[in-house]
Amino acid sequence: MQKAKALTKYIRISPRKARLAAGLIRGQCVEDALTQLTYCDLKAGRLLKKTLSSAIANAETKFEDIRREDLRVVEVRIDEGPTHKRSKPKCRGGRAPIMKRTSHFTVVVGSQE
Repeated sequence: MQKAKALTKYIRISPRKARLAAGLIRGQCVEDALTQLTYCDLKAGRLLKKTLSSAIANAETKFEDIRREDLRVVEVRIDEGPTHKRSKPKCRGGRAPIMKRTSHFTVVVGSQE
């Protein structure tokens, strides 16, 4: 089985929210996955679509004999990136933490055999 992968790092979205969009395309063929991400109303869907398109382009470049119709989403992984720590002032000199989380997207596509 021939596989190609794309990696997008330091995306400014929480991994928990991004995993909702990743669950939509896991195991599908790439045409259905692109359609699903185009019409889902999630910020992560728009960002994950770019990574999936990159993985498809990598597969078509790396393996000359593979067609887009034969590709399938083998693996979608959303890992946690570094967290930007900010704070918001509160009463009597206190503060409340604000965690701005980031994500790393990994998409692996392969031929369905």
